[in-house]
Amino acid sequence: MPGMGAVATTFIGGVLAIRQGLGLPIGALSQMGTLPMAAEAGGEIPIKNLLPLARLEDLVFGGWDIFPENMHTAALKAGVLAPATLAHIKADLERIRPMPAVFDRACVRQIEGPHVKQAGSKMALAEQLRDDIRSFKAANDLDRAVMVWCASTESYGELAPVHQSLSAFEEGLETSHPAIVPSMIYAYAAIREGVPFANGAPNLTEEIPALQDLAAEAGVPISGKDFKSGQTMIKTVLAPAFKARLLGVSGWFSTNILGNRDGLVLRDAEALKSKQVSKLSALEQILDAQVYPDLYSDMYHTVDINYYPPRGDNKEGWDNIDIFGWLGYPMQIKIDFLCRDSILAAPLVLDVALFMDLAARCGLTGLQDWLAFYYKRPILAAGARAEHDLFRQLAILQDRLRTLADLAVPARGVSGEMAVN
Repeated sequence: MPGMGAVATTFIGGVLAIRQGLGLPIGALSQMGTLPMAAEAGGEIPIKNLLPLARLEDLVFGGWDIFPENMHTAALKAGVLAPATLAHIKADLERIRPMPAVFDRACVRQIEGPHVKQAGSKMALAEQLRDDIRSFKAANDLDRAVMVWCASTESYGELAPVHQSLSAFEEGLETSHPAIVPSMIYAYAAIREGVPFANGAPNLTEEIPALQDLAAEAGVPISGKDFKSGQTMIKTVLAPAFKARLLGVSGWFSTNILGNRDGLVLRDAEALKSKQVSKLSALEQILDAQVYPDLYSDMYHTVDINYYPPRGDNKEGWDNIDIFGWLGYPMQIKIDFLCRDSILAAPLVLDVALFMDLAARCGLTGLQDWLAFYYKRPILAAGARAEHDLFRQLAILQDRLRTLADLAVPARGVSGEMAVN
């Protein structure tokens, strides 16, 4: 995991706690979800019983961060998991220390740390990351790895000529082109090492043609972007309900207060723009003003995020929704979601990691559209139609999992066999 802060430590600490019987993997479809099957096939079958997913007991954790603290210290600073829980898993967490990170202050302006790689070029940084991956796998006797970006939101970026082809991108790495940002360097290193890459932030990363071409050439799955965990998840539930009942929406005002490192990073206008673009996209696609102009063509939609240190990781998402019904009569809905940002994100990291690993073992390559369920702004193959309705996304995910149940190669630790496709 690039980024070993609140989300990563909550994910790692949670898995370690679950292993010790200290809690349940609530929110993880891979662990607690079922697949509807035909009656003759057994009806509702637990996903983890149907698919040969890697077991929680077989997961090994590592990553990079700009701060050198071990995961117990980092988890205490994040303030998400209770100290009593952390005390049970302290020894395991203390053994996990981040590797020096690839970091560019121009991309994340609000924070800075001492634990960073030094190199002559961005290609040299990519090579250092590749060495890290190989060393980590060797040191832990691993068959496979998956990389999930859990680091900060980078400044807003748009496609540039250096992103358009693999040759241009690699030349840009050699010359340290400013349009190549750290998340792209991590993704490049992962794909070159045959490691599936998933982007949990709204950064411009896996959608650039150069990385998509490389993933296809290397036979590696990629997916993203921006985990859909809180406010946007609620939107992708409510908006389909309004459309299903043909209720109009004249305005949707969303704001958030957040006090963790992510909130601090989003004080920067360019990082905030990355997040806003991601959070705005779902609603417009679901409601579809072109099909229903009388109901949605004049909708005003805005999203804001405010840094508020006293709240820490306990984010508050507040929505005011102005709707209208019969004869245009106005109504209002107000939602106050007092959530825990990393508690919602941790099970998504687990699901995405396990499903990306499964996809690789089944020979799936390139963009994994079927994982759109997990992302605010899923990156799709060229020509594919975006689908943001949470329940339609779930149906697509379930259909693919049923297919993979027939294709999957057993993982070592599930049947004792090494997974090779």
